[in-house]
Amino acid sequence: MQVLIVLVICSLVVALGFLAAFFWSVKDNQYEDTYTPSMRILFDDNEVAQDIDSKETQK
Repeated sequence: MQVLIVLVICSLVVALGFLAAFFWSVKDNQYEDTYTPSMRILFDDNEVAQDIDSKETQK
């Protein structure tokens, strides 16, 4: 029974460590993407959709 208590405590410590790392990465704007929105305007999605439609009609 004592082993179970030790394992639960260890798993809580690991889970809190991952939670702290997640909050730290969010606080430091690790998930902010400032480059892609400025480049998205350069790519035309309609050409890709037309290519897919033309391939499906050729089958």
